[in-house]
Amino acid sequence: MTPRLTVFAGLAAALSLAACSPATEPAADAAAGGEVNVYSARHYDVDQKLYEQFTGATGIKVNIIEGSAPQLIARMQSEGAASPADVFVAADAGALWRAQEAGLLAPVQSEALTTAIPENLREPEGRWFGFQRRARVVAYDASQVRPEEIASYEDIASPRFRGQLCVRSSDNIYNLSLVGALIEAWGPEKTAEWARGIVANLARQPEGGDRDQIRAVAAGVCQIALTNSYYYIRMAAGDDAGDRAVTEKVKLAFPSLDGQGAHVNISGAGVTANAPHREAAIRLLEFLASPEAQTLVSQENGEYPASPGVAAPEPTAAYADFTAHPMAVATYGPRQAEAQALMTAAGWR
Repeated sequence: MTPRLTVFAGLAAALSLAACSPATEPAADAAAGGEVNVYSARHYDVDQKLYEQFTGATGIKVNIIEGSAPQLIARMQSEGAASPADVFVAADAGALWRAQEAGLLAPVQSEALTTAIPENLREPEGRWFGFQRRARVVAYDASQVRPEEIASYEDIASPRFRGQLCVRSSDNIYNLSLVGALIEAWGPEKTAEWARGIVANLARQPEGGDRDQIRAVAAGVCQIALTNSYYYIRMAAGDDAGDRAVTEKVKLAFPSLDGQGAHVNISGAGVTANAPHREAAIRLLEFLASPEAQTLVSQENGEYPASPGVAAPEPTAAYADFTAHPMAVATYGPRQAEAQALMTAAGWR
């Protein structure tokens, strides 16, 4: 998508200023204003509400440039030290890692952020933080599959599901992060065997997005599909009657990785290395970590709050009773090149 510039002024009701103020800096008067430039690879309606609320609470105008994560990373690289970007936002830990590896993100020291965001959901040096979680799990045809048949990630690649699996392409970053996590847990040999099982189980060649996989299960193309949890939750709670009907037939299962819980990824953000408005950028990150912001995203987008003290609201709460694997999400990115090579070798297109 071609990046576009959208400016959101502060029209929404203000949240508590304390929720937005950096722990490391004195709270600025909201009337002081200012601006912050956000390069965002998230494209959800709820994000606009977040930025409007931040502006209403602080007087800081949020300027948004949208694009895919690779587009925005390339843009920041070409802009160099003169880049106007203050904050980079992405919907996957692997994408944040890519920006980090390109030298585009700077460490942030913030008690508010380290208190709100668990250690395994942020970069160790504070270059980025996860504000929402999403689980990569299994949508299944409840008339054909018993939940105990998909209790682990190994089960997805078992002979039980020969010709019965729908999945996205191997270069999809959600799949790359999942396979990177499997390499971290199992090593390359077992993960390569798993990937070969995935290819053997394909009902069709990989195509479409996560919602397409869920719809394919409902249509009888396959019995199971890999998907991110929030896509299913949004379909189940959305306005589209057809999608709601799909989720009456198709259910969601949370397989476990080595008995420690389901694989989770994050949406998150970091402050850029050359941020011209660094203080405002930190304030925005601290706002995104606030209970108010995490709750709003969970309610409207089906993602789970990152902070353990923030309960998922409905409709997300109906799908929140699962164990999340404790693996550090910062391990996914460094494994992605190996994951891609392994999946390609297995024939996963």
